[in-house]
Amino acid sequence: MFPIRDTNKSNTFPIVNWIIIIINASIFLVQIRLPRETVAIIFETFGVVPYRFTELHLLAPISLFSSQFLHGGWLHIIRNLWILYIFGDNVEDRMGHLQYLVFYLMTGIIGGILQVITQPFSTIPMIGASGAISGVLGAYILFFPRARVLTFVPIFILPWLVEIPAVIFLGVWFLSQFVSVINEASAVISSGVAYWAHLGGFGAGFLLARRIRKMKSSYFSDYN
Repeated sequence: MFPIRDTNKSNTFPIVNWIIIIINASIFLVQIRLPRETVAIIFETFGVVPYRFTELHLLAPISLFSSQFLHGGWLHIIRNLWILYIFGDNVEDRMGHLQYLVFYLMTGIIGGILQVITQPFSTIPMIGASGAISGVLGAYILFFPRARVLTFVPIFILPWLVEIPAVIFLGVWFLSQFVSVINEASAVISSGVAYWAHLGGFGAGFLLARRIRKMKSSYFSDYN
């Protein structure tokens, strides 16, 4: 399944979401012009390499932030930024600009931490905004469970466009990540996909969004 659009309209312009998209796209466009050897060094330096945390490398924590702005290829970045474009504007609209920025970065960091905890001796750099974007999805399913998502569903050789409730679309996505984690645990060769970062980001996004909603409800209740 692949999302085409959702049915929610934002009341405010999602300036932070667009800035994040533009920064990621700009870095990638610079990155693809560099020699492969240079890109490999960048990934190794600024990507999350779990064993560095195990070895208490001084600069390892910085990579939890920097890795969110690196991507491994066209498919990787297009998929991530398209999903962020569809779902991020509504979450920013609900949270507010500054709170959304902090939320986005925090869920990406938490997703990275969970990946490090589950694969502490891995030497493979983890890159991409997937952890943070998963956090956005976790917030979306809490804030807008009844929204509908126009979804591309390939059935046999025929492409189908179907409107699916967000709670079902994102629930299926979460389940697919969970199944992938189980399959990864029994696989001889790793797929290289940071599924734990996806699950960690999604869970953190859901819990943080619930906390934010409670804080806003309490504020308006006290104000009134």
